[in-house]
Amino acid sequence: MGNLDIKLKVDASGLSCPLPILKASQGIKSVASGELVEVVATDPGSVKDFEAWSKSTGNAMVEHSAEGGKFRYVIRRK
Repeated sequence: MGNLDIKLKVDASGLSCPLPILKASQGIKSVASGELVEVVATDPGSVKDFEAWSKSTGNAMVEHSAEGGKFRYVIRRK
């Protein structure tokens, strides 16, 4: 985790579906192919949403963790 080169951090805390996905989708367009985007969300529904979104878009889920009501996703742009 400490050696990941995160290019963009997106804070989607406090937002409900589908806003965390929309913010991530907008953010990932601003980084180059292969770069990493970190998204933090508080919506428990975001777990399934991000899994489905990464599969449907081809952007790879590199890491996913949940702690203290926060869900963290690291996604590599295709």
